[in-house]
Amino acid sequence: MLKSSTIKLQQTAKHEWRKHEKRYYLPKNTPELVDIPEFGFYTISGEGNPNSDEFSDYIQALYAASYAVRMSPKKNMAPIAYYDYTVYPLEGVWDLSEKGRENYNGVIDKDELVFTLMIRQPDFLAEKDAIRLLDWAKQNKDAKLLSEVKYQRSQEGVCVQMMHLGSYDDEPGSFAQMEAFAKDQGLVRLSKVHREIYLNDARKTTPEKLKTVLRFKIT
Repeated sequence: MLKSSTIKLQQTAKHEWRKHEKRYYLPKNTPELVDIPEFGFYTISGEGNPNSDEFSDYIQALYAASYAVRMSPKKNMAPIAYYDYTVYPLEGVWDLSEKGRENYNGVIDKDELVFTLMIRQPDFLAEKDAIRLLDWAKQNKDAKLLSEVKYQRSQEGVCVQMMHLGSYDDEPGSFAQMEAFAKDQGLVRLSKVHREIYLNDARKTTPEKLKTVLRFKIT
């Protein structure tokens, strides 16, 4: 009886990424190598300054799609393999426009940023269900840019990552540490494109308390 009860608890326990996937989302504040497998994401792409008022529209659209999955049991729309889980954190892959690259002098012009924002979806979500629930959200949710959200699968592979503590504007110091670490390992940063995973809500957190996972691909 004890054994079967334990199994039942394991099956009904809520999957929380902070507890079960620390390797991907809670690294130390020193550089390390990590191999990131393929995951499914709701994504949306854009360009411009992340401090602009319009930037929040991208985030709202992603959360509208993600909560359509999270709350699907209440709509009798849940995928067959559904289990309770915590919604994954917001992520962003960042680059510069062609103009931004040409004029780069060591200081990033945030108006020339190009980005793809995303929220990972749980492993039970098959592509057909991801598209089905996204289509439902587009028809029933009021989010300005929801029509631009897509479902995509991607695999980062081997990367260097670390936890950055503090303001987003101080990230270059952490990237310098990461690049030095890669060099010591005989590796090279593939490009200036990088990923950020946001563990705090910047609207509610003082800059010095922000926690952001930084990650870039290596070769």
